[in-house]
Amino acid sequence: MIQEMMSYPFMVRAVLGGAAVSLCAALLGVSLVLRRYSMIGDGLSHVSFGALSIAIALGWSPLKVSIPLVIIAAFFLLRITENGKVKSDAAIAVLSASSLAAGIVVTSLTTGMTTDISSYMFGSILAMSREDVFFSCLLSLVVFGMFVLFYNKMFAVTFDESFAKAAGVKVERYNVVIAVLTAVTIVLGMRMMGAMLISSLIIFPPLTAMRLFRSFRGVVVCSGVLAVVCFCIGIVISYGFSTPAGASVVLVNLAAFLIFAAVKKIKEG
Repeated sequence: MIQEMMSYPFMVRAVLGGAAVSLCAALLGVSLVLRRYSMIGDGLSHVSFGALSIAIALGWSPLKVSIPLVIIAAFFLLRITENGKVKSDAAIAVLSASSLAAGIVVTSLTTGMTTDISSYMFGSILAMSREDVFFSCLLSLVVFGMFVLFYNKMFAVTFDESFAKAAGVKVERYNVVIAVLTAVTIVLGMRMMGAMLISSLIIFPPLTAMRLFRSFRGVVVCSGVLAVVCFCIGIVISYGFSTPAGASVVLVNLAAFLIFAAVKKIKEG
C-alpha cells in the first residue's frame, strides 16, 4: 500500500512537505510550550486564514499575502505580552477570533465558501505544490540548523530570559527569529493541516516528549522524531482509510501522547 501511495506525485509532495513542516513545528513548539506560548499557533493560523481569504478575494498570491501578515501578527503578540499590558492567552484569543471572523465575512461577501477556502480551514492533501515543498524543506533546514548551531542560546532564552540577557545573549533577536519561523511554519502547514488543526503540530510532540524526557536536549530530539513519525503514520492511515489527512495526523499524535503518558505512569509506579 505504501508503494502504491508513493507512486502518486501529489502524495510524495504531501509526505515531503508535511514531514518538513512537522519537524519545524515540533522543534519550535518545544520553546513555545515551555514558555507558555503553546496557543500562538492557533492564533496565527486564524490570522493566516483571514489573510488567505482576503488574498483569494482580491486575486492575489495567498502565500505572498499571508506570510508577511502572519509575521506582523507574531511581532504584535510578542510585543504585547512582553509589555505585560495584556496576558498572552487573552491577546491570542482576541487576535484569533477577530481574524477568523474577518476571513469568514470577506469570503461570504466575495467568493462564497468555496473549496479553496475550506481546504485552508481543514487542510487538503492535494494542496501541497512544488513551491510549498521547496519552502518547507528550506525552512526545516533553517530551524534544524538554528537548534544545532545555537543550542545553548536557545536553551537560555527558553528557560530564563533574564539570565540569558545577563550572559550577553541577544534575547530580543532570538524572540524575533522564533516568531518569524513560527509564522512561516504555520502558513505552510495550513496547506496540509488546515487552520483548525495546525496548532496540534506545535503542541502535541513537545508535550508527548516531556512525558519521558526531562532534559531540554532529550525533549527537542524526541519531539522532532515523534513529529515526523506520527505525521508519516497519519498520512498512511489517511490514504488507506480515506480519512482527512490533518485529522488522522492529530489522532496519531494523540495516541502517541497517551502511550507515552501510560509508560511514564508505569515507570513511576
